[in-house]
Amino acid sequence: MGIEKKLDPDNWVDKYSDELYRYTLTRVTYSNFAEDIVQETFLSALRAKDSFKGEASEKNWLYTICKNKIIDHFRTQSKNLVKPSAAEEEIYFDKLGHWWEASTPNKWGLNYSQPIETKEFYNSLELCKNKLNAIQRSIFVMKYMEEIETENICKILDIKPSNYWVIIHRCKLHLRSCLEKNWINI
Repeated sequence: MGIEKKLDPDNWVDKYSDELYRYTLTRVTYSNFAEDIVQETFLSALRAKDSFKGEASEKNWLYTICKNKIIDHFRTQSKNLVKPSAAEEEIYFDKLGHWWEASTPNKWGLNYSQPIETKEFYNSLELCKNKLNAIQRSIFVMKYMEEIETENICKILDIKPSNYWVIIHRCKLHLRSCLEKNWINI
């Protein structure tokens, strides 16, 4: 028999609150939401401590609960999200679907076999992510940070797959444009 893993709820706040907060803040953007989610994580874990089977470490178990709380947050927020208008597409494409000359993506001139300047890139990505509208930001986080499948994102946000693809396409366009201004041209 393996060694039984026990939880130590008395030390969760001291050991994990800062890490969980940083993890959550990069996903939900607003500090008050991140604080609430971390608090809800600890409360849910406390309520569920008797069901802890020790299959994961205490830390991983808390992160899993936190991740689910973030998804719950997106689900709740999705009721208030404003869906982007078709006019946003006109920023990049003409009526035939061709790039406007001023919006054509620039060549980034990166050597993709070399590592990207990680800190600079992630700072710029965070800045650009925070400029997305609420639904774009939610979808970006779920898809690329939480690695949630498209079908599940649609269920969580109660949107159709066709709407998802339009939103993610626009999200990528806005991120590319923002990164070109705030990272590539630094």
